[in-house]
Amino acid sequence: MKHNFGAGPCILPQTVFEQAAKGVLDFNGLSILEVSHRHKDFVAVMEEARELVKKALNVPDGYTVLYLQGGATLGFTISALNMTRGGKAGYINTGVWASGAIKEAKIVGVDVEVLASSEDKNFSYIPKGYAIPSDLDYLHYTSNNTIYGTQFQEQIKTTVPLVCDMSSDIFSKEINVSDFDLIYAGAQKNLGPAGATLYIVKEEVLGQFKTPFMPTYFNLAKQHEKESMLNTPPVFSVYVAMLNLRDLIATGGVKAAEERNNAKAGLLYNEIDNNPLFASKVAVEDRSKMNVAFVLKDEYAGLEEAFNKTWNDAGIVGLKGHRSTGGYRASLYNALPLSSVQVLVDVMKEFATKNA
Repeated sequence: MKHNFGAGPCILPQTVFEQAAKGVLDFNGLSILEVSHRHKDFVAVMEEARELVKKALNVPDGYTVLYLQGGATLGFTISALNMTRGGKAGYINTGVWASGAIKEAKIVGVDVEVLASSEDKNFSYIPKGYAIPSDLDYLHYTSNNTIYGTQFQEQIKTTVPLVCDMSSDIFSKEINVSDFDLIYAGAQKNLGPAGATLYIVKEEVLGQFKTPFMPTYFNLAKQHEKESMLNTPPVFSVYVAMLNLRDLIATGGVKAAEERNNAKAGLLYNEIDNNPLFASKVAVEDRSKMNVAFVLKDEYAGLEEAFNKTWNDAGIVGLKGHRSTGGYRASLYNALPLSSVQVLVDVMKEFATKNA
């Protein structure tokens, strides 16, 4: 058995894989890979996938749900173009992806003001105590930082329009959607396979942008009019997202997923804090419950090769940290069972017994 702690295209429930595999072979007589996106069978899939998002997150009336292509990286541009009103936009810089959002907003001509940044300590904490100007077009932040292992533990409260990239923690905990004007998230963490990007948008902000540059595909008002079918959508990714959302709701919904995720994170952080070989460099109050980053302590750095072999032998995959940070990163996405975290904890305990 493999224990998948990978941070990229990630683990999904085994039952979802099985159902998706059947759909590839037979989706009402065709493969889901070849069915027309205009056929009533797939239109029903798209409609259900959108409605299940609303059900899972208690999305209030007045919001639209869209499945588009391009990943959250394109979302940096789409969110900036749709939310700019010709004034300034505020950004919180908490890592690589937040930095990317800032860069792309500037490229399309948005006047960006970085209100706060944790770059001074290699993005090891979430900034606090910064002022939010009341005249911003919008405020953008990244809720969870997969590379550095930090996470906003509370939603930002502000009167200005709020935009959030929730790619790596959406559906992992309860949120109040009505606090946001625009949420976007790549599917490949807690929603489904890579290929689709989820947008949850307050309808009253659609079409209010002020920019001379707006390709039709980027215009969320046009996507809303076409109900995510302006062009051929990422059919398979949407189909698997639908299956996964069914499973999420059937297993207790987001509230139950949050409880499981808290248990997994608590188990692993407790081991990191009490194991003599390992340490976390992340501020305790800002530790991510999705991506747990840790390192071998300096005096044990020479044990890296031996530790890598140990966890590999235990069937653990995807544990190495991002190439820019090194160390280790255990991603605890929704479908990862507590038993897999226990395997990692047991490996760490045994390795410390032999080497501390």
